[in-house]
Amino acid sequence: MSDSNPRTLNFNVGVLGHVDSGKTSLARALSSTASTAAFDKNPQSRERGITLDLGFSAFTVELPEQLYAPCHQRGFDSLQFTLVDCPGHASLIRTIIGGSQIIDLMMLVVDIVKGMQTQTAECLLIGELTCSRMLVILNKIDLLASNKRQSAIEKMTKRIHKTLENTRFKDCPVIAVAAKPGGPDAGDSVEPMGVPELIQALKSQAFFPNRDPSGSLLMAVDHCFSIRGQGTVMTGTILQGAININDNVEIPALKVTRKVKSLQMFRRPVNTAVQGDRVGVCVTQFDPKLLERGVVCLPGSLHTLYAAVISVHKIGYFRGTLSSRAKFHISVGHETVMARVCFFGSAMSPGNQTDQSRGQIDSDATFSFSFDREYCHQDEYVVGQAGTPDPEQWALLEFEKPVTCPPLSLVIGSRLDTDIHANLCRLAFHGKLLHGMEDKNYMENSLPRLHISKDKHKEGIVERVTDDYSVIGRNLFKKETNLQLFVGLKVTLSSGETGVIEGGFGQSGKIKIRIPEGLKDETKQFFSTKKKGKASARSETAKEDEQLSTKDNSQPITIHLNFKRFVFDPLKKMVQV
Repeated sequence: MSDSNPRTLNFNVGVLGHVDSGKTSLARALSSTASTAAFDKNPQSRERGITLDLGFSAFTVELPEQLYAPCHQRGFDSLQFTLVDCPGHASLIRTIIGGSQIIDLMMLVVDIVKGMQTQTAECLLIGELTCSRMLVILNKIDLLASNKRQSAIEKMTKRIHKTLENTRFKDCPVIAVAAKPGGPDAGDSVEPMGVPELIQALKSQAFFPNRDPSGSLLMAVDHCFSIRGQGTVMTGTILQGAININDNVEIPALKVTRKVKSLQMFRRPVNTAVQGDRVGVCVTQFDPKLLERGVVCLPGSLHTLYAAVISVHKIGYFRGTLSSRAKFHISVGHETVMARVCFFGSAMSPGNQTDQSRGQIDSDATFSFSFDREYCHQDEYVVGQAGTPDPEQWALLEFEKPVTCPPLSLVIGSRLDTDIHANLCRLAFHGKLLHGMEDKNYMENSLPRLHISKDKHKEGIVERVTDDYSVIGRNLFKKETNLQLFVGLKVTLSSGETGVIEGGFGQSGKIKIRIPEGLKDETKQFFSTKKKGKASARSETAKEDEQLSTKDNSQPITIHLNFKRFVFDPLKKMVQV
């Protein structure tokens, strides 16, 4: 900040809730200063009557008592609430997820007549993942009969607290308001109800956020436009580090670097802005249509990822299964892309994470990951038994389009193609990005380092005995299989012997098996009466099958092989289970 101006602490408040719950009206009632992206400036928003994008506005208050000491120590003399108005429409949840990652406190707006709705619950889940404090706003109390209003407010407040009792927001304040009495068509002269009490509640919930001006600059951009003769302006929130006039910043999505010409915070010129500040950054000209939303960073500090490994936790309210090879919408940073997911785990004891029996989300639980460890492939995410945490698990994400995001980003997996009218939670899992793969050819160059094994079982038939210590087996492998990968693995025969694969036999996928302890007399007797003909190999095989299956009503002697195959390293030798 400029030393000549009073310093104001910025505190970001997310305004989330179901469509038409009155979030924008509430932000308008609270705010005294609007930014360039405030109050549904998008023409489609005005036409459709819903918020289509993140809206930002702000108002400043005197420092509440609990912030006197920390603010005065750091030179702040006032508190600014920046309101992030997130869209409530179900199809726009991508934008909600992006906006929620820049907030310090959430206001969950509930239509008091309709109560908790599907998107209200999804917003609550996102809030659990992204912030530590919440206020619930019961809006539209003007629609209640005045003689029944108080009892209705008390009843809904109890229902809200019951819903929240197993979340991190247990016993959070519930404030009743009417942001726009009379509805959208009411005149501006109509005073909102309950807003002074809401401002006091916001002040009491405010805390000194953890702001760190050090580290590489990372800014979430939500709006971009040009000013003739000056340059291109990007507005957004600084997630990490600081920005100064004359700095060079990179726009990774465009692969360009631009110089900072000026900075503003809610129309006030400043020389610098730090983590948590909402700021407008004017840079040398580029086409603003190319960047409506994205990130800006210190040049060279962010990388584009084609795949990633994440810690993973299923969201307890998601009813479907999480299957490997399935595709999910992955929201990371300020992007949402489709990705194929592969789940894997370890044989270690369950990690200290979400207790799904209570439905509570632990957004900070992150499991250690190392390329030096060996992991087990899972056909689907494994849910812990009732009352116990889920086992420690990870997922490989393979993005359909590359994404740009910082390390340890929050990742949310969703099924956004679910019918928006269905009463179903579309948020499926969450986690932290632990390792990103920047090589476009990651499948050849990076995935073989990921030691994920899959237990396999193969069965074949003993075709014939060659001597007292060897048999020939078939039907275990295809003729194109590289049998050298299986040499040395142990097999067991249904007759009780244990053998070792010595190698291939012929060109059709047959194998030679060595029986170190020698064949049992019964096994040798089983094959001693087999007729030998001079028919073709195919006819001989058919006859042998018939003979083996009909001799003395006996079944053929089968071969059993158990081994581990490394999913992403097909040329690696198989490992005995």
